[in-house]
Amino acid sequence: MIENESAENYLETILILSKKLPVVRSVDIANELGFKKSSVSIAMKNLREKNYITVTNAGFIYLTDSGSRIAQMVYERHEFISGWLIGLGVPADVAVEDACKIEHILSQESYDAIKKFVKQHLE
Repeated sequence: MIENESAENYLETILILSKKLPVVRSVDIANELGFKKSSVSIAMKNLREKNYITVTNAGFIYLTDSGSRIAQMVYERHEFISGWLIGLGVPADVAVEDACKIEHILSQESYDAIKKFVKQHLE
């Protein structure tokens, strides 16, 4: 995990968009998140400085290995938590929104314990 929930959200969004689009640009991230392009540009600069992304001269954004590891971890948490909540009967839109909040604040130890418990009790 990194210290910034916003940075984790950006990395996760880049990962998700990279699965849907041939290339990811700041405008794509802005459209996906509903943010101003200027806000996304500042965030991309910060992520680039921390070596979580690279940006080509054409403005194409790619996750570095460390950025990809964080994005994959956050995405996996999101998918697991939202799926679990839906399985408990929470409406999908609420489950997805709650998962977005939970995925960032839950310690790795608590997440691992919940995941282990759920897997044991659903098999």
